[in-house]
Amino acid sequence: MSKKNPYLGSSIDDFLREEGILDEAKTEAATRVISWQIAEEMRKRGITKVQMAELMHTSRTQVDRILKAKGNVTVETLQKAAALVGRKLHLELV
Repeated sequence: MSKKNPYLGSSIDDFLREEGILDEAKTEAATRVISWQIAEEMRKRGITKVQMAELMHTSRTQVDRILKAKGNVTVETLQKAAALVGRKLHLELV
């Protein structure tokens, strides 16, 4: 007889919660989606990373961090980047 899988039938949220990483995973996923959306808007508008860095008054390295969702990117930074590509960052409590 094989062992019964304790995760069979559970959701990914259940698994992540049991592993103690649900909040971290949700934050990472949201940041990656926002970063991807900013990159897509930059592509559509023909804005390069160098141009974005100039518009944000920051370095290209920081723009890379934003677009790769790496490091500690603040909500303020994401809002600024979103505004520069003609979008708004909308956060809400649910």
